[in-house]
Amino acid sequence: MTGPKYVAIITDGNGRWAQQRGLPVIEGHRAGADVVKARLRDAAELGIEELTVFSFSTENWSRSSEEVEGLMRMFGERIASETPELNEEGVRMRFVGRREGIDPALVERMAWAEEKTAANDRIVLFVAFNYGGRAEIVDAARSFEGSSEEEFRQHLYAPEMHDPDLLIRTSGEQRISNYLLWQCAYSELVFRDELWPDFDRAVFEESLAEYESRQRRFGART
Repeated sequence: MTGPKYVAIITDGNGRWAQQRGLPVIEGHRAGADVVKARLRDAAELGIEELTVFSFSTENWSRSSEEVEGLMRMFGERIASETPELNEEGVRMRFVGRREGIDPALVERMAWAEEKTAANDRIVLFVAFNYGGRAEIVDAARSFEGSSEEEFRQHLYAPEMHDPDLLIRTSGEQRISNYLLWQCAYSELVFRDELWPDFDRAVFEESLAEYESRQRRFGART
């Protein structure tokens, strides 16, 4: 099997990485954000066309106010500082998730990044922010009046997103945690023990190689 074109990652383990080093949790998230950018560049070099990362879930609001506020602040800062750089590298940015309940200034910054990079086609970076797989399906169902799966897809947050060939989760946890439930129906799953900030290019390539060693049947017999 050839390498995957569409890859999704649950970037888990930032908090534990920081805790192991006696650092504030936000420093783990900063390290994790650096790794997202580095692996995005690797993905483009390796021929991946879409990379989707789980940035903030609908359940993450239950974390401490200090962590949530720090994440929101960091997220806004990263969008502002990194969008021009990613735009020059041909990255198209898309944010998927609920916009309700998010600071309007941050929503505006997300829209700005999407607009600025809309014409790029080297690789698409989907950032799942304030995202939940069940929430996405519920939101789509509210406006759905058709009868086919393809019609339903048009009501998802990003109808143009391809179903991931491969879903990777870091930190040793083996579950999908309400992530891309519709899209990952037939994705290959790879679980890694590394915490997300330790997910380097070599580990990324090992994950892709594991995908290539498998045979996808989509319900059929060989």
